[in-house]
Amino acid sequence: METKKKALGKGLEALFSNASFTFDDLEEEIVKEEKQNSIEIPLNEIRSNPYQPRKTFNDDSLRELADSIKEYGVVEPIIVKKSIKGYEIVAGERRTKAAKLAGLETIPAIVKDFSDSDMMEIALLENIQREDLNPIDEAESIANIIKLKGYTQEEFARRFGKSRSYITNLLGILKLPSDVQEKVKDGKISMSHARSLSKIDDEEKITTIANKIEKEGLNVRDVEKILSKKTVAKVGKSYNSNLRIYEEAISDATGGKVKVSDKKIEIYYDSLTDLNRIMEILNINIED
Repeated sequence: METKKKALGKGLEALFSNASFTFDDLEEEIVKEEKQNSIEIPLNEIRSNPYQPRKTFNDDSLRELADSIKEYGVVEPIIVKKSIKGYEIVAGERRTKAAKLAGLETIPAIVKDFSDSDMMEIALLENIQREDLNPIDEAESIANIIKLKGYTQEEFARRFGKSRSYITNLLGILKLPSDVQEKVKDGKISMSHARSLSKIDDEEKITTIANKIEKEGLNVRDVEKILSKKTVAKVGKSYNSNLRIYEEAISDATGGKVKVSDKKIEIYYDSLTDLNRIMEILNINIED
């Protein structure tokens, strides 16, 4: 606990450098240190963290919490940041929504000062650690933070306790057509399906296979077989199907489409930014 307090006292940089420090630790320490300073804030002056990647909340769970609040009140204050108009939630969005359902007009809150980038990282930390996000929302949030903070994928992965291959594969699904991304959000297509589809460079084919997955309940192995057949058909007899395993391994590492043929490896990219991302993964530096 002493280590956690020191990390909190030094700010978020120290928090994220401590692998054992979680969102729950952050909330617990703020409440412990500042609970006596909590104030009642009108619920109509509070809005969600604008960087909150989670868009949906379980209705049944919220109703259960609302019933508890009606009986016992809000036991633990939420944490908010003062904004131009009212307050933004740092921690306690479920409690806030449930309090509204319970008919409350105010809620106990602790006011803390955080920057916009802090708010973004805190929201993502909470959802990654609690595994509440669908893959698309998580990928979009990660992409925004990487762009805002200028992290490399490796720096981000280390900061949030994820492997670089996990981050690479997750960001790769943002290349999918929007209608296919919606299927991933709705759970009609799994992350494993999405990762396989993200290796295809033809959007029409992606959509066709995605529809087939949804209608016929194809598993990932079925999809990989389809992709393997299409590859063989496209390049003809010269293609060695045994090379497929190498394509998949390199594709997983780079997060993009890869072709391995006779004494040749082709790695595809769709923009200069994407090319720099691949160079970073391959640990290749271009000197100015």
